[in-house]
Amino acid sequence: MKTILLYLFSFLTFTALGQQQVPLNEKKHVDSLENILVSGSNDSVKAVVSFMLVEYWKFKDTTKSKACLTKGKQLSGNSPYLKALSYFYEGQYYFNWNTTKASAAFTEAQKALAAFHTPQAYAKLAAAWYNYAIMNRGKGYEFIASITTQKALPYAEKAGDQSMIAFYYGQLSTILMNNYQFAKADDYNRKAIALLEKKDPKSTNLLFAYLNGVSINCYAVKSAVAKQLLQKAKAMLAPYPGSLNYTLYYYNEALYYATIQSYKEAIASADKGIVLATKYNQKQLLQQLLFRNYEAYVYLKEYAKAKAILLGIVKEGTMLTSANDKAMVYGELAKTNKLMGNYRDAYEWQNKQQLLTDSMQNKQLGLKINELETKYRTAESQKKIAQLQARNRQAELRTKNEKLFNWLLGSGCLTLVAILTMVILNAKNNRKLAAQKEINYRQQLLDLERKQQLKITKAILDGEENERERVARDLHDGLGGMLAGLKIGLTGLTGTKQDFADDKDLLRIIGQLDSSVTELRRIARNLLPETLLKFGLEVALKDLSEFYMRDDLHIDFQTFHIKKDIPLNVQLNIYRIVQELLSNAVKHSGAKTILIQCSQNDGVFFITVEDDGTGFEPEALNTCKGMGLENLRNRVSYLNGKFELQSVINEGTIVNIELNTNADA
Repeated sequence: MKTILLYLFSFLTFTALGQQQVPLNEKKHVDSLENILVSGSNDSVKAVVSFMLVEYWKFKDTTKSKACLTKGKQLSGNSPYLKALSYFYEGQYYFNWNTTKASAAFTEAQKALAAFHTPQAYAKLAAAWYNYAIMNRGKGYEFIASITTQKALPYAEKAGDQSMIAFYYGQLSTILMNNYQFAKADDYNRKAIALLEKKDPKSTNLLFAYLNGVSINCYAVKSAVAKQLLQKAKAMLAPYPGSLNYTLYYYNEALYYATIQSYKEAIASADKGIVLATKYNQKQLLQQLLFRNYEAYVYLKEYAKAKAILLGIVKEGTMLTSANDKAMVYGELAKTNKLMGNYRDAYEWQNKQQLLTDSMQNKQLGLKINELETKYRTAESQKKIAQLQARNRQAELRTKNEKLFNWLLGSGCLTLVAILTMVILNAKNNRKLAAQKEINYRQQLLDLERKQQLKITKAILDGEENERERVARDLHDGLGGMLAGLKIGLTGLTGTKQDFADDKDLLRIIGQLDSSVTELRRIARNLLPETLLKFGLEVALKDLSEFYMRDDLHIDFQTFHIKKDIPLNVQLNIYRIVQELLSNAVKHSGAKTILIQCSQNDGVFFITVEDDGTGFEPEALNTCKGMGLENLRNRVSYLNGKFELQSVINEGTIVNIELNTNADA
């Protein structure tokens, strides 16, 4: 389930970044604005109020939002500032359903508002830049973070609006959360909360900061902190039961319950949010809430309901605008159909996901190659221009020298020598630059090849693990069940018929069946480490060590500071590496004692396996072609690791491995 949670960051983050800032006391807010419209206030004030209502209605009722925008423009008259505001609120009107028009409107607002130097104008300019970044979210989180830090935050500081500054701190924390930098994300979010609790304790921004903190701490597996922040958010919303912000609250409540594995409560919370998201046309949040229910139903093994939710998401389409999100949904449909036994459907969805993934990889590779080709052609053009310029300079200098030759022959000669020297030096420099550019180009191609090889390695390892899982389940659930049933039947005969009870051959066969069942379970256990999936890496490695221990073999397993938040795929690769090393030591070393040490320092994982066996010549590994050793090398390479082996005949073997736990992130 944690894998699904992490994969959802891409879609969830943009939902969180684009939340509407509606006051908690919505009714009072709207009533006060509408009272101004019917009062005797001047047209400028009424225009500003009409624009504010555009933002309020943009989710609830687009017709009313459009009417308020039109009225605000009519009341603006010839005011340049109000006209600039109209561009900003036109972007707000299109915000939820036409990103192209919204982006264009926010761009116009930036140009128009730049002419004004008041706190109010700076605040709107900050918001225009930030909303423009959200409308262009396809450019990635780096683009949004750049706009936020270089445009939105500086203008918010010029406006002197502490609440707005805190809001952008919260947005930066959301981006950091999506990139798995939970510590930094929590730091920015705490700054936002501290600022808002002091300056604006009843604001919507503070509510968003609390809920953002819930998400951060849930993904960081800090459920106690998440619960405290969730309770604070609930207390803020309690006086306003009709608030639009309840949808986001219920999403985070469902996320919290999923984190503590209370999946029925998570479904109940998500269902409440689904009702509100449907009512308020919050399409992105609606899809996220549905996906939260899918996750819970999978865990509860209600696969039919889980599948129905995914098919609904595919049909609705909002969550499939990103190729990565579409591939993720297709992959989940393949897994769900497989769990239901619908192998044909599972194959079809898996095939769709693979085709989409291959298309994205080919597209990225093509873009990179085109980029390199463009750079190369640009470099060649610049080189030709430099040569032409050098020739022109030479021609001009020759003309001058010819004129000066009649007046001062000696000075002309010296000048000619200097010019020739400059030309030679320039040519040498050009050759050096061209050679360096060629080296850089080849290095970029090598990097591309290395990345492609890494993707191939990952696909091979993932396919290997999937096949291990399938074979293990077939052995355990199929052949294992048949052998166990056969044993029970034969044992029953010895209990009911005396002739069979005294039959030594029959008793021997029953004993052989019992040994066969035990051996089959051992094979299934090696193929699919259930202990790893249920209890984590440390417990699984300890269990593996105890499994290989014999009367004549002692295995000493030691761990130091192993974290529980290592990605599951990395944990599985570490487990396979230790399994292969331990298996080799048990089979080939003849050791009486094996020492296994596993430790972690931040993102680096260390493995040491030492035995007192017969040892061997390390040079023999250069010609060894065994599958076990090849898989071991592939896994170490896949995790950007280092492999070191020391062995002395009759003294034993030491293997040291250093792995990067972030290599698969």
